[in-house]
Amino acid sequence: MTSRFLHLSVCAGALLAAPAFAQDDINLAFFSAWGANSYNNAIYQGALDAAEEAGGVNVDIFDGSNDAALQFTQVEDIVTSGGYDAFVISPNDATGIEAAVQMAVDSGMAGAATLFPIGPDLTTLAPQVEGLVATAANLPVPGATLQAEAVAEYCADIAPCKVVAIVGQMIYPTDNMRYEAYQAVFAEHENIEIVSTIEGKYSPDETLTAMTDMLLVNPDIDAIVSVADQHLVGAEIALEDAGIDPTSIYMMGAGASDSAIAAIREGRWSATLGNYPYTMGYLATQAVIASLRGETVEPEIDMDVYGPLPAIITQDVLLENPDFLGEWQG
Repeated sequence: MTSRFLHLSVCAGALLAAPAFAQDDINLAFFSAWGANSYNNAIYQGALDAAEEAGGVNVDIFDGSNDAALQFTQVEDIVTSGGYDAFVISPNDATGIEAAVQMAVDSGMAGAATLFPIGPDLTTLAPQVEGLVATAANLPVPGATLQAEAVAEYCADIAPCKVVAIVGQMIYPTDNMRYEAYQAVFAEHENIEIVSTIEGKYSPDETLTAMTDMLLVNPDIDAIVSVADQHLVGAEIALEDAGIDPTSIYMMGAGASDSAIAAIREGRWSATLGNYPYTMGYLATQAVIASLRGETVEPEIDMDVYGPLPAIITQDVLLENPDFLGEWQG
């Protein structure tokens, strides 16, 4: 899972670090959103490797178990214990966890966020918690906009071009933002019509069921755009069950999972939006350690910039990067 970006220092920003620590006295707490999730596990592995490379850093993981209240309590307990110098967190609730993260920073811990910015504004990577060292994440709107633009390019000579949009759940603010980005781009193209919006709940099985029902009503589709690669796994099976060749449909996922990379290489899927959780965890942890050792760090680590491949990964991109593997198991 190595990336050509991993050994680039992110210590080029303007945020001044805390006083330098000795090489052997950093205890770091890693707060995982959900230990059963392979994406979160890849972030954790990146954190472990950054700590090992830095030397003298002990890492303990705290599994949030997809439970925002549990994760809030875990952060509170760590602050109370006084046994940690630093933390990296993948939040279950980016807004709800803000008070606990502020508490941790105020106690003197150096911290970084991954996955999402901490705070109410999901349009910026600038730390919203005063004193937070860095945020390493992909913002929802820029990536979704690139996805929709790629679909629009495919649809250029198709009228009407019938598109299925698959989100996780509309109750998630990030999913709403991505869907609105899709709509904004497609609104600029009179030939593009979203014929159905599916809530796949980040599950191949849920998507398979919803897509199967949808194809009974709208079997004539041209493209599928999804906020997650997992959805395309179910969508592909539904198309095959309906007697539709998946390769005849433009299929755009998101996440750059290993299964998506394989599907694109084989020509089954068209593209995916690149997400690099291992690199994300590595760079966030690197930033925290650097700050504790008296260095300055870049507070905004835009994973659309630091990723090892272009944001939109196609078969052509993979032909130019034959050794690339997805950073997580989709």
